[in-house]
Amino acid sequence: MKRLLASAAALALSAGALHAQTLTAVLNADIRSTNPGVNRDGNTDAVVLHMVEGLVGYAEDGSVGPLLAEKVEISPDGKTYTFTLRKGVKFHNGAALTSADALWSWNRYMDPKTDWRCLSDFDGRNGLKVISAKAPDADTFVMEINEPNGLFLDSLARADCGGTAVIHKDSVKADGSWDKPIGTGPFMLGEWKRGQSVQLLAFDQYVSPKGDKRDGYIGSKRPLVKEARFMVIPDAATVKAGLMAGSLDMALMPESDVPDLKNAPNVALAIAPNPVRHSLIIQTRDPVMKNQALRQAIAAAIDFPELVANVSNGLGKPNNSPIYLTSKYYGDVEKQGFKYDPAAAKALLQKAGYKGEKITILANKRSSVPSFNTAVIAQAMMQAAGINAEIEVLEWATQLDRYNKGNYQMQAFSYSSRFDPALGFEQISGPKDKQPRKVWEDPEALELIQKSMVVTDTAERQKIFDELHKRFIEQVPTIFTHNDLDIIAHSKRVSGVTPWASQLRVWEVSVAK
Repeated sequence: MKRLLASAAALALSAGALHAQTLTAVLNADIRSTNPGVNRDGNTDAVVLHMVEGLVGYAEDGSVGPLLAEKVEISPDGKTYTFTLRKGVKFHNGAALTSADALWSWNRYMDPKTDWRCLSDFDGRNGLKVISAKAPDADTFVMEINEPNGLFLDSLARADCGGTAVIHKDSVKADGSWDKPIGTGPFMLGEWKRGQSVQLLAFDQYVSPKGDKRDGYIGSKRPLVKEARFMVIPDAATVKAGLMAGSLDMALMPESDVPDLKNAPNVALAIAPNPVRHSLIIQTRDPVMKNQALRQAIAAAIDFPELVANVSNGLGKPNNSPIYLTSKYYGDVEKQGFKYDPAAAKALLQKAGYKGEKITILANKRSSVPSFNTAVIAQAMMQAAGINAEIEVLEWATQLDRYNKGNYQMQAFSYSSRFDPALGFEQISGPKDKQPRKVWEDPEALELIQKSMVVTDTAERQKIFDELHKRFIEQVPTIFTHNDLDIIAHSKRVSGVTPWASQLRVWEVSVAK
């Protein structure tokens, strides 16, 4: 404890003189590089996307919109995308953005020597192939793909792809090796002290996308502080102490710290759901679990509001849909989930011919997910309905191996973020003979998912996702319980903080003097 208090005190001394124009945020681990979409992880993406931007980006509802592009036009055959660039945009070195920069950046990504994470998503290995990329004039960039693909723009916008950022050629050295990001974002790279901190400096010539409010990566993105420092602090107790002492300005925090932080006089909380989905996955090929009436009985036996309230400290909301709560595609149909009905559960057990066969729920005790607590509560509710449920606690690596091999009956499991519903459904669906980790293999559902990846019309896609949701709730190939929460604790002298997609965004955030 003395060590933690000493660390917090040191943070207070180092940050005190900087407060007026400096924002201090927290990373639980250092970034891996400053190279967009190369040698990256979640922390790296969060920091790098303050400095670079792509032609398109994600909005907060999971849709994709223009970013460096002013508009995007798609040809009638769905194969040609024409991006008209915004005027007046500059790189951090003062050079004006042109389509030649977009072409240079694209060609660099497509060079295997760059080691871009997303190369296989665009070179044909995964189906989609960019046949050509051209810059017919300074304001226009044109890309042609091999076949219509409703997820092409989503792929360009992905954070793990570095947003397919357009960077200036001076970002690389004469030999082609990486130097530093010279992008168009609201902040420029300052000093990176490896293992300690990453300094970002406001770009005073930044031209923000249109809009009077922040919206994911595509709304207003003004830098309102001169400097932002991402401090690398792995120890959660140190972060909590620093926030409460006033030496740290903002950090993503676990639900378990909310009660204490709520009572801290100088700390405020911003809380919102994110696309991570918590679930009780089911092996539908298991001799017991293949019975649909039994799976329906399990769903009817669970009181989801009570379960979610217990595992999220009363902060979460139930969501049984594979589509997350704040998606543009989460509508009235998706709100219709499983219904808690103990009487119906017992009737369904009788219909299923259930004779008390043991059902084992695998779980782990990682603090970052509600796996164990979900399993404990679900077990009690299932037992109350007459289901012989047991829990087996495993190390996470062992549980993940069982998931990948399809070797389980049920698991308390969490799925990582997917913005587009097509990707969310694809994440859990597919033929188990080829991909044992998949949980849903209804052939008609797989056809609908494939169709949703080609269609670009929003209304048509909504109809597909509505139908998929209805099938999912009827068949119960797995049980989603709720979406994860982003909890940002921040100093009360900091304004403009909003959670989104587990990212700390420091644009549009200001610090009172």
